[in-house]
Amino acid sequence: MEPTQRPPVLDALEQFVHTPLDVTLARHHERDPESAALDLFHQVARRVPAYAAFLAESGVDPAAVTTSAAFRRLPRISKQNYLSSHPLAALCWNGRLAGCDMVAVSSGSTGRPTFWPRALADELQIATRFEQVFRDSFHADTRRTLAVVCFALGTWVGGMYTASCCRYLAAKGYPVTVVTPGNQKEEIFRVVSELGPAFEQVVLLGYPPAIKDIIDSGRARGIDWAPYKVKLVLAGEVFSEAWRTLLGERTGGAAICYDSAALYGTADAGVLAVETPLSICVRRFLARQPAAARALFGEARLPTLAQYDPLSRHFECDDGALSFSGDSGVPLVRYNILDHGGLVPYRDMLAFLASYGFDPLAELGVGARGVRDLPFVFVFGRSDFTVSYFGANIYPENVTVGLEQPAVSGFVTGKFVLEAVEDADHDRFLSISVELAPGEAANAGRRDAVADAILVELLRLNSEFAAYVPPAAQRPRVDLCPFGDSTQFPVGVKHRYTRRRSHEGNA
Repeated sequence: MEPTQRPPVLDALEQFVHTPLDVTLARHHERDPESAALDLFHQVARRVPAYAAFLAESGVDPAAVTTSAAFRRLPRISKQNYLSSHPLAALCWNGRLAGCDMVAVSSGSTGRPTFWPRALADELQIATRFEQVFRDSFHADTRRTLAVVCFALGTWVGGMYTASCCRYLAAKGYPVTVVTPGNQKEEIFRVVSELGPAFEQVVLLGYPPAIKDIIDSGRARGIDWAPYKVKLVLAGEVFSEAWRTLLGERTGGAAICYDSAALYGTADAGVLAVETPLSICVRRFLARQPAAARALFGEARLPTLAQYDPLSRHFECDDGALSFSGDSGVPLVRYNILDHGGLVPYRDMLAFLASYGFDPLAELGVGARGVRDLPFVFVFGRSDFTVSYFGANIYPENVTVGLEQPAVSGFVTGKFVLEAVEDADHDRFLSISVELAPGEAANAGRRDAVADAILVELLRLNSEFAAYVPPAAQRPRVDLCPFGDSTQFPVGVKHRYTRRRSHEGNA
């Protein structure tokens, strides 16, 4: 490189460091998000070989796409019809994998890894999402903060991405120090007990069931979490407001809307949206008002409710199917993420709540942090029959292989129902109801054999499961049901292999 050349990434880093969060999050008032998405489309059509080929195969002339209405008629891309159909480099800007300096990994339904290249500039976009949480919820711009990354480390998306983004906050001047014990409980306890007293607050970042396990195990060994002023950053799974309340009680939290925040993120494009004090306040009201929740979301169960920057990630929703467009190492245009949910404009949300006599702005207090006029996205979870457990996507195919093993295949039909269940203490476990073959009976030995066979295949086929789920929580709880059981396997009804059970209670 010539000495006079300035790497473009330095400009991106300087812009992030020197631009106040308030300015960044107000830009959607200055530029139309739909227009920005249209501009992204044209850049991707010109500079990303795979997308140019996709458009050609779909009979789309990019030059003819000149309006937002034409943009909305573009075919959606997905992992199946786009990402899996082209070489990795062809998915990147200018067809160059070398343009990215980091590759992360997520696991697919067969355990075969999916690679996600990105550049430092991509991470800076996501760092803004972390800045929203750390500044608006945790006041980490003025409080000495120890950020403890409890996501699995290595090539996995969550841990390294989180650590990088927290370090960018430190580079911006936040008094944040990052430590990365990963999902090793003993190391987490050690760093918190030895380093925590030097800070005004400790932020634990991880998957909800793993964080609860850390909190509960620490309490069992005599750790008092309250003096650490614990805050939580959570990702990967929908949890109830009762769960949030319980964790707040066990950590000594004093401001429930400001002590935790969930991230809506994906391996594909980083963090798409974040829980805010405002969205949490709204969700807690809806937890107490199931009729209002059903009217807003169309279902009785509560989804994750977050706010997003429409210039960073442009969301669309079609019959409950969410898709988005956004710049990244692999730029995505109208990407069908297979999440089920919806979108609510900011003013529409306030008007809806007012119709039920609730004002979240008054509830939080005049001038409260975390109140930004950003649109809302709600997410029930994947619509592709996966079950999320400790942040790992569990696929029906993984369980099917276990039931096909010689030790068990003779007395089961191969039908099952997979779900992540929460017990009375809000601990989660993997529950699998398996249908017995006609004339076969259940016993403890058979239950153990099925659980063993499934566990072996889960560990073999699903690398996320092996990396994310603590060993003590990996073994599924198996229930052997009679053939044609009316509650689980009714005859003549199309079978669903997964179930997402609602555990929502009063906040």
